[in-house]
Amino acid sequence: MQVGFKALVDRYGIALAQPLRIESVISKTRTSHESNGQLKNQYPTSYQPADDFAGHFEFGLKYEEIHLEFFARLFAAVGPEPIEAWCRQAPFGQYARRTGFLFEWLTGQHLDVPDVTNGAYVDAISSQQYLTRVKPLRIRRWRINDNFPGAPEFCPIVRRTEAVQEALQLDLNAALCELNQTFGADTLMRTASWLIFKESRASFLIEKEADQSDRIQRFAHVIAKYCGHIENPLSQDSLHTLQADILGHNALGLGLRRSPVFVGQATMREDIVHYIAPHYEMLTELLEGLKVVELATRGAEPIVRAAVLAFAFVYIHPMRDGNGRIHRFLINDTLIRDHAIPDGVILPVSTTITSSTDFRARYDRTLEVFSKPFMQRYATSYRFGNPVVYEDGTRSNLLFDDSDDAQFAWRYPDLTEHVLYTARVIAHTVQTEMADEARALIIFQRAQDQLKEVLEMSDQDANRIIRSLKENNWKISGKLKKAYPQLDDTQLAERITEAVQSAFET
Repeated sequence: MQVGFKALVDRYGIALAQPLRIESVISKTRTSHESNGQLKNQYPTSYQPADDFAGHFEFGLKYEEIHLEFFARLFAAVGPEPIEAWCRQAPFGQYARRTGFLFEWLTGQHLDVPDVTNGAYVDAISSQQYLTRVKPLRIRRWRINDNFPGAPEFCPIVRRTEAVQEALQLDLNAALCELNQTFGADTLMRTASWLIFKESRASFLIEKEADQSDRIQRFAHVIAKYCGHIENPLSQDSLHTLQADILGHNALGLGLRRSPVFVGQATMREDIVHYIAPHYEMLTELLEGLKVVELATRGAEPIVRAAVLAFAFVYIHPMRDGNGRIHRFLINDTLIRDHAIPDGVILPVSTTITSSTDFRARYDRTLEVFSKPFMQRYATSYRFGNPVVYEDGTRSNLLFDDSDDAQFAWRYPDLTEHVLYTARVIAHTVQTEMADEARALIIFQRAQDQLKEVLEMSDQDANRIIRSLKENNWKISGKLKKAYPQLDDTQLAERITEAVQSAFET
């Protein structure tokens, strides 16, 4: 017999955009089987709950996972009556209290039951199993510690799985100190300037805009100027500033979008839709909820916060253009703001994402953890009609009929896999990408010094010769000889080539 949350999904015909990960059944023995991220648990008959709303919901709270999208849809379907009946029957029971609190928190409705006057305060969710707010809010009516990391307007869920906990073992400060000891603080600081530009260029590669040299320079300027310094990066004013500096102050439609948007790709015949973002009338409310997340989790793990804020932002997709770059900006901004990395040091996370087919594919798969089931749920809810020019100047023919229904998914995304991916990207960035860049800088400096021992010249000339030799397989090109006639001297040319090549091959 099926029990718990899945039983309620079937009983009330709840259609979820984010499927339940756990299915519980009553059988003869206690077993657990996981396949493709889905968990099927069997329990002996001694676990059999009452076959009603209260019985199955209490079972789910005890043995399954918090799923706010499901809770919000379920409460909308059943209304207040079964929760009121349960609270009257067990006024001091922690599961009835938690359910009453959840109903009022998610729906904004007031249940017709008296306040709870006895009993110890209990947490809304377990801080050992989920990301929670740092300082819980005491809700006297239910004697509940509201420790959700967000607000009813927007609240992500992050499960502390074994894989997440393992990935979060990375001590960023210790890893950077190790780089300091290996390469020296001066080398790392000189590397930082190049990493800012490299992060900007790689970010545009992700957006498939690698040829936009002026925009690459602008985004590099934004990273250097604002990471860790812009006041309240999620405010509308700050987002407008970031977007204007990234796109240029004359770009169309700056600020929060006032038009529908989807993420997808164009083909010769039609547009393929990978994800539809929230309706523009919801944006202010969703961003206010995201700001609550930022405030409520300050003092929690910086890597978790960086992942949550960045990926939540990209799913809300509040801007007409520039969302992807602000999404990746927020990772470094949060890490600097939380003092996880020193001010002025930029982790080139976009470089890691583009460094291999595997990391890039995992980036896309991570985004699809939410977007793919979302679009499966709403596959028949969108269409393309006659083009309309919206208030922000966008011309769009996208029509989406289920925004009211989809809000339950947009407001309550599960970002567990996004935290796991971000933690692994950051670890690779520090331990591999930054180390490689520091090593490359040392080698280049050595080549420059050895070249100048052979022939005195400016840094600019030395750099040109070094790059030319390396690109031409340690041979002096005719173009280089034309620029530097001294290289017609065979003996001098050989000494210069040897000086540069030995620096790279040592």
